[in-house]
Amino acid sequence: MGDSYIRHIELLGFERRFFPSQHYVYMFLVKWSDLSEKLIYRKFSEIYAFHKALKEMFPIESGDIDIKDRILPPLPAPKWFDNQKTTETRQGTLAEYCHSLINLPPKISRCQLLLSFYQVREEDENPPAPHPFKKNETYLMAKDNSRSNTSEITGPIILQTYRVIADYNKGSKYQLNLKEGEQVDIVEKSTNGWWFCQCESRRGWVPASYLEPLEGPDETEEQEPNYAGELFVTTKAYTAEQDDELTLQEGETIEVIHKLLEGWWVIRQGEQTGHYPSMFLRKSGEIRAADTEREFNRRTTPPPRRSTIRNAKSIHTRGRQRISQDTYRRNSRRYLHQRGQREAHSTPANQRQKIQSVQESQANNENNNQNGSNPPLSDQTKALPTVPPRPSKEVILERCTEHTRKKVSIRYTI
Repeated sequence: MGDSYIRHIELLGFERRFFPSQHYVYMFLVKWSDLSEKLIYRKFSEIYAFHKALKEMFPIESGDIDIKDRILPPLPAPKWFDNQKTTETRQGTLAEYCHSLINLPPKISRCQLLLSFYQVREEDENPPAPHPFKKNETYLMAKDNSRSNTSEITGPIILQTYRVIADYNKGSKYQLNLKEGEQVDIVEKSTNGWWFCQCESRRGWVPASYLEPLEGPDETEEQEPNYAGELFVTTKAYTAEQDDELTLQEGETIEVIHKLLEGWWVIRQGEQTGHYPSMFLRKSGEIRAADTEREFNRRTTPPPRRSTIRNAKSIHTRGRQRISQDTYRRNSRRYLHQRGQREAHSTPANQRQKIQSVQESQANNENNNQNGSNPPLSDQTKALPTVPPRPSKEVILERCTEHTRKKVSIRYTI
């Protein structure tokens, strides 16, 4: 492992195994400083034995000499008999323990004992043979489960099973080789379109575009388009390879209008819409940690799109429902037009105040007239325009036309 150290430990859940006898193991996703991610399995008895060894190595930090100096997180001893309820209830405490452990000073968080315990073992990559009649049961931990909320235990989440629609050759050692027709269990669904899967005893990252649900062709977890849009910023330039994609440079601000599970989101720039890799986007105003930023920059290859997969074979007679770019563009323009009309019809605040003051003045005048009270003469003079005096008959006859003068003369004669 060299100088590598652990950046993060995430408790994913636990597995109930039946061979050679029934027992439970916890699943951890360990993220190392070299940006590798490893899935490991540990029994709670193993974790507690490691905890005791860590206390013996650091007696001062464990509080054995003076309790005031203790910085090692506590961990309760295992029970005589572990069942599914105790295994599930312990998840919050165990997740908090791992989080606290990694945030300790480097002399503890990067010591050889800790690094060795969380390294991948042979049984992690090649688990024991399953029971001949019972399949291992996997339970994922709820995201909001914590030690402060251990009394509210949510039901276990069974891993989803997907089918491979075409052969896939891995592009790195962290991915999986797949054959068309194989079934995989989904451990983690990442928004960038790379899913962490388990196929029998093999584990690794797989593009979501190569997988389909067993129940039907469409994803039930797929979100509906949001034409109001969310502001995102591009973190990496991308040149369009398909007609329905957009070419953008790093640092451009766009709007995301549809987040697709395969990792290619539909974005809007002005009135143009198109697909763009979600792994090259970050939310506007969001600041990523340095390690996370390096990890995103390191992953330079987006997952392949389903439309580019050749010889894809589905078990479903009906194809997946897809929205065309013409539909995205038409609905997006309609929304922008409606939003522009709303903004144009909206009255500025100062103009609304002026209208309100005029309405109040008119209401006060009406009330004064109804009550018989008249405003002061000086106010009336200022409010009403000056009326010119009526001209005399001679002036009118002098200034009017000949036709009008004859009519006036006839009227006065009669």
